Amino acid sequence: MDKYKVILVDDEAEVIDVIEQKIAWNELGFEVVGSATNGVKALELVEKTQPDVVITDIKMPYMDGLELSKRLNDDYRNIHIIIFTGFDEFEYAKEAVHLEIEEYMLKPINSDELTECLKRVKNSLDLEREEKLNVQKLENYFNDVLPILQTNLFVSLIEGRVDEEEYVKFVDSYKIDLKGPFYCCVVFHTSTHHVPENMEPLLLSMSVEREIKERIAKKFNCKEFIYLGNTVLIVELSSKEKMVEFTDICDKFCKWVNRVIGAVVTAGIGRVCDNILNINNSYEGAREAVSYRVLYGTNRAINIEEIAPNEQNMTLQSEDSKMHDLFKAIYLGDDKSIEDAVSKEIEKLHKNANTVSQYNLVIMEMVGAFYRFCANNFIDFNDFLGDINNPYERVPQMDESTLKNWLIKCSLGVSEKLKSVRNSKSRSLVNDAQNIVTDRYMEPDLSLDKVCSIMGVSNSYFSSVFKKEVGKSFVTYLTDYRMDIAAGLILDTNEKSYKIAEQVGYLDANYFSYVFKKKFGVSPSKYRNERLNK
Repeated sequence: MDKYKVILVDDEAEVIDVIEQKIAWNELGFEVVGSATNGVKALELVEKTQPDVVITDIKMPYMDGLELSKRLNDDYRNIHIIIFTGFDEFEYAKEAVHLEIEEYMLKPINSDELTECLKRVKNSLDLEREEKLNVQKLENYFNDVLPILQTNLFVSLIEGRVDEEEYVKFVDSYKIDLKGPFYCCVVFHTSTHHVPENMEPLLLSMSVEREIKERIAKKFNCKEFIYLGNTVLIVELSSKEKMVEFTDICDKFCKWVNRVIGAVVTAGIGRVCDNILNINNSYEGAREAVSYRVLYGTNRAINIEEIAPNEQNMTLQSEDSKMHDLFKAIYLGDDKSIEDAVSKEIEKLHKNANTVSQYNLVIMEMVGAFYRFCANNFIDFNDFLGDINNPYERVPQMDESTLKNWLIKCSLGVSEKLKSVRNSKSRSLVNDAQNIVTDRYMEPDLSLDKVCSIMGVSNSYFSSVFKKEVGKSFVTYLTDYRMDIAAGLILDTNEKSYKIAEQVGYLDANYFSYVFKKKFGVSPSKYRNERLNK
């Protein structure tokens, strides 16, 4: 074990020499690392050598031993001090108890007394060292379990079980650095039904998690953890607009991990919130987004803000939340799921309603929930009632079979209307993009990223909608549009190819010729000659 370091301070050099020679420093567990003849020099030496013990005389020029002790107590609380004093100074020195002097010794110095004094000091130092080691062990243990403690807090946050007082108490202790001002939750779901040959599903999920840590969590201020078999990120954002960029990053990751590892991953992205205590709402939105992979496909990022803006804005009343599975099935548009959800609602109705009054009340609550669901999705529920003028009066009178058929019919009708609304929104988005191409095709920097930035949507969502509506990718559409314009200019003008290239957004004439030949099978000049000579 390292020896304790000692500095000797006395204005008489011979006194220092005698002390050094008469004490068995090494055997006592000490080593003298320096000496000084006054307090000023001693302070310089203390800063340089960082000793454990300072043995000093009181009477010295420039700075006496008591002033030195005061300075040491102010700046180096861990140093133990032993003071030598003459008989006439002893009482004076002892009165300075607030200086917390370890030992007082009368001159002339007796080697035996000093040896016993040093033994006592060493015992104190040993106890301090042991205590420090114990504290270090506790700190090491705390750091070992810190990731678990952090994960427990994050899980409590996304479950909505943490109040502001608890969060403030734990955020510093758990070394969590999430200052916002905005936050979002992302859920990465790895399919267990599409696993590469000779690989276990659990190993595949672990591999995906590792890549998420390396490629996303380390590059952004994210907190990553596993929950219910999925990898979850709590993301800090500087602005709401950053969510579009982050969605595209997650989308590229899903495609990359499928290509490289063979994992089928869907990233569900929840709504942005401005309070970490509301991250549970973002988490629920992220889970919902993952479930929409049946509509929008896997190996991609799905942002709930883009695909279901109105549904997620509605505030569910208690009876609405009870019908959440039915409304979710309606939104997803699967007929079988809708019929199953209706059957469960009817089953719960008959199981829980003990009186006719209760039964009628629940039926009316169900009707009200449908009105609210439709209103929040800009649909009029009255359009699906057929010849029923007052559903609050007529529906409670239906028998079980009639009620079930009526609910299924209404649910299917609402679901079809939602599909139509979504298609209308998709068509509007595509029209806006096509108008941008028409107006700005000649700009060299017009691209998928530029168009998405103009419209404020992620590449992932826009690309999916555009290809579904138009039958080709946006990049292909833009290229084809430019080439069609170029073909017209080639036939209607005498402009050189490089001039036409510039007019349709290509700064590199050679690349323009390459793209043109790829589409029409011939170079621009040959295209002109063949068409004009016919």
